[in-house]
Amino acid sequence: MSKLKELIDHLCPNGVEYTTLGNIAEIKRGVRVVKSDLAIEGSIPVYQNSLTPLGYYSKSNFNADTTFVIGAGAAGEIGYSAIPYWGADDCYSIICSSKIISKYVYYQLSNNQIFLKSRVRTASIPRLARTAIEQFPIPVPPIEVQEEIVKILDRFADYAAELQAELQAELQARKEQYEYYRNLLLTFNPSACGCGTDGEQEIKITTWGGHSYKIVWKTMGEVFEMRNGYTPSKNNPVFWDGGTIPWFRMEDIRDFGRILSDSYQHITPAAIKGKGLFKRNSFILATTATIGEHAMLIADSLANQRFTNLKVRKSLDNKLVPKFVYYYMFIVDEFCKNNTNVSGFASVDMGKLKKMQFPIPPLELQEKIVAILDRFETLVNDLTQGLPAEIAAVKEQYEYYRNKLLTFKPLSA
Repeated sequence: MSKLKELIDHLCPNGVEYTTLGNIAEIKRGVRVVKSDLAIEGSIPVYQNSLTPLGYYSKSNFNADTTFVIGAGAAGEIGYSAIPYWGADDCYSIICSSKIISKYVYYQLSNNQIFLKSRVRTASIPRLARTAIEQFPIPVPPIEVQEEIVKILDRFADYAAELQAELQAELQARKEQYEYYRNLLLTFNPSACGCGTDGEQEIKITTWGGHSYKIVWKTMGEVFEMRNGYTPSKNNPVFWDGGTIPWFRMEDIRDFGRILSDSYQHITPAAIKGKGLFKRNSFILATTATIGEHAMLIADSLANQRFTNLKVRKSLDNKLVPKFVYYYMFIVDEFCKNNTNVSGFASVDMGKLKKMQFPIPPLELQEKIVAILDRFETLVNDLTQGLPAEIAAVKEQYEYYRNKLLTFKPLSA
């Protein structure tokens, strides 16, 4: 029999009293502080409208071991501070009576956060009233039971956080390993990857896999036709209503990946102008705002003005494998990040981009490189999908046991 069960059986065999948080704790609003008041040398965190400190102060107004609730902005978010802190006027701190432990309150609130979230007033700034926190229903077992629950949940939370950190580190290591080998395979330079000799490089020969290949180098401007994306007027419903043509934004790359067939938003044929749609097997490259991102289009489509479309020129169509171009675009991404115009709105220096050298290996070599990188990408994608699922499973398990530990039989009449 576990220690917790022994305590419950001994101290509260007939159930546990339920009350409201306002009956056993004081919900105290903090004192306003502005950024100009924050101390340069301060070490005391200041909580205002989120769980991220607004800054640091030279003094505190609440003690260590205190649970607090954000009342505006990230309203309903629950925090706990193991050290003294300054609670500002949009932060409600919970001052517990002798009947209840602060960390126990924190776990109870976290386990039933929907209660607070459902009472947030959604206006221009989301707000949560003090009365909503005071009305929070909470079981009050004996202090010994609360202490044992906190010990168990602290250990479980530490384990879950440690496991999550390990899984994320593993994912990051695999991504870095993949990027290293991808760059190695795409660097046709003996000094960089140990292929061939410097003498061979002078005549543009690369030794790869025991065979020698001649690499043709052309500028990006020679390889690609480049066109800017655009946004059809949102004020004209003819361009948007009932649209079926994909129109890509950065959100599509973030959510759907770098090989795109469909998008969140669609346009109609009436929105198409100039040279028409971006063609299948062409590429979009972010050249303003979020620079250094690209995607391969596998459907005729368009994109917004943040992107430049790159289409292999007809004269080179039969000399470049689209998936090889897709992988080499990661090298282009890095070039773009390092060659920007920063006056006003950040953008890629298109003059330099057009002069960037682009390799054209024999098709046989391109296909070998693509086959290897496809396998690498599959492994990394499997890991990318699998590890978050494992992290989510750990979180779900933690929440399941937390709920079981914090749910009690109501006290019998």
